[in-house]
Amino acid sequence: MGVKIRDLIKPREINFKELNGKTIAIDTMNVLYQFLSIIIRTDTAQPLTDRSGRVTSHISGLFYRSINLIENGIRPIYVFDGKPSELKNRTIRARKTIREEAKEEHEKAIEEGDILKALKYAKTSYRVSKEMVKESKELLKNMGISYVQAESEGESQAAYMVMKGDAWAVGSQDYDSLLFGAPILVRNLTISGKRRGKGGKIITVVPEIIHLEDVLKSNNLTREQLIDIGIMIGTDFNDGVKGVGIKTALKLIRKYGNFEKAYKSEKFNFEGDYETIKNIFLKPKVNSQYIIKKYKPNFEKLKELLVNEYNFNETRVEKGISRLKKARSISGQKKIDSFFT
Repeated sequence: MGVKIRDLIKPREINFKELNGKTIAIDTMNVLYQFLSIIIRTDTAQPLTDRSGRVTSHISGLFYRSINLIENGIRPIYVFDGKPSELKNRTIRARKTIREEAKEEHEKAIEEGDILKALKYAKTSYRVSKEMVKESKELLKNMGISYVQAESEGESQAAYMVMKGDAWAVGSQDYDSLLFGAPILVRNLTISGKRRGKGGKIITVVPEIIHLEDVLKSNNLTREQLIDIGIMIGTDFNDGVKGVGIKTALKLIRKYGNFEKAYKSEKFNFEGDYETIKNIFLKPKVNSQYIIKKYKPNFEKLKELLVNEYNFNETRVEKGISRLKKARSISGQKKIDSFFT
């Protein structure tokens, strides 16, 4: 879900050439949910599954999209969530309720034979399980792609890695990484291309880049003020102030300078510990001892995993592995080879 600060941001559309040679720390949970929501069979309104009925949409997305990134000269480092903040439990419960309701509507639509309605609810019906996380790590290791385990939020860990200089940008759809201090955010990294939008309309999605410095300068804000705006309108860790949207929050911060002064002057109702919430963004729990391991790809194991374990089409898998091998060895990819083994 993330913080809703889109109206303060003017992203710049880019092409993959501008990302050639860049290391991007990807918020893995974010992209896995993307894959579960967009890799849906249009004839059945169901995600991809193996012969036992186990969902494999996340595996398909991670395999083919990672190859696409590497072919474009990008070094992905996937960052996995750790233990969430206790303050996020409310959001987690709310999301669970939404998924359960969507799942019921999805199953009902399928029973009624309404595939279009079923497709609509399929996008929010499935959750990323612990088993899916384990499967994703195994896939990445066999592809020779690095990943990092966060202590808490994946986005805060990814932002920390960028600030430390181990990555150039954070890859995520949400804007939370900006509040966590990420200097650069790249959106649409793993969903670029032709996509089916609302009403079944085909749209073209392209990557876009956002610089935190530009966001702050264009709105005449400090990072702490941006965090204050996020808290006012609501984050994953708190409900926003009732009746306060992004425009009102911006006006209040410009008028009073910070959340606390606005709170005292306007006397609005706010539930939560402001300082604790703010420090989640300013002083997040991160794995400061992370190690970016370089895995040697195991193409035989990779094929066995995808074909025998997940029942992927053997010919397609072989083509994908061939693309992966080529992307690692073609002329001009020395930087990428050094990233791996």
